[in-house]
Amino acid sequence: MDITPLCDNTVLTDHYYLGEPGLSIHIRDRDTEVLFDLGYSDVFLRNALAMGIAPCDADHVVFSHCHLDHTWGLGPLLRHHVTGGNKKSPEFLGHPALFRSVRFDGAEIGMNTTAEGLARYGEVRLSQAPVEITEDIIFLGEIPRCFDFEGKTAIGTSEGAPDLVPDDTALACRTDEGLVIVTGCAHAGICSTVEYAKEVSGEKKVADVIGGFHLLDAPPDQIEGTCRFFKNLGADRIHPCHCTGLAATLALAGVAKVRETGVGLRLSFERRS
Repeated sequence: MDITPLCDNTVLTDHYYLGEPGLSIHIRDRDTEVLFDLGYSDVFLRNALAMGIAPCDADHVVFSHCHLDHTWGLGPLLRHHVTGGNKKSPEFLGHPALFRSVRFDGAEIGMNTTAEGLARYGEVRLSQAPVEITEDIIFLGEIPRCFDFEGKTAIGTSEGAPDLVPDDTALACRTDEGLVIVTGCAHAGICSTVEYAKEVSGEKKVADVIGGFHLLDAPPDQIEGTCRFFKNLGADRIHPCHCTGLAATLALAGVAKVRETGVGLRLSFERRS
């Protein structure tokens, strides 16, 4: 199983790709290809093509949540489907709240299309419950928020009320090395996300957690609680990026095996036979 960031805030040194404050990750599980989030622009697409990855070969396009830095690359992807010559129709997978309107400082920051409009390009599947994408990749659906120090920060408003990002979700990937959890922003809480991934997958050992941990500007009690959790988790390594923040990354490095993350990173895990 190969996991490759296509878009992140950071580009690794001596890797000549593009970066932006967004996230997109490509996952290959044998013959199945998954695009997890699409960043803000065409950066993910340009990086993928430079890496020899064909985004139009994706069988599934999965959204971690609706925010613009994870979904607005959809326009470039759909245009590439038209002009790139590959007419494969992917499945678009997300939470039922994916298409709600979310406003922040008076501007729309949610999906810039509708479910009906997207269905013109492939099947749209919305699920609050977990979904098996492959035998070893699981879409988690809605994540229960089970730690009192996280998952309570509103990002903008929806229908006039503070929006707690109910559509926030992640992927759990089973490998021979243990469970690999791929997150977008972990608005539900990174600890809650990891615990739910373990529950849904039936796996106890965690090999890696890669993605945004949503700890940028987090209060001290949240960073402290998260560090306690990861200290006890005993993951082989973790790859926090995107919205994790420097202070939280440094704190996590004191209790867990933090590895540098950014565009140019390529991870491979032995897949279960």
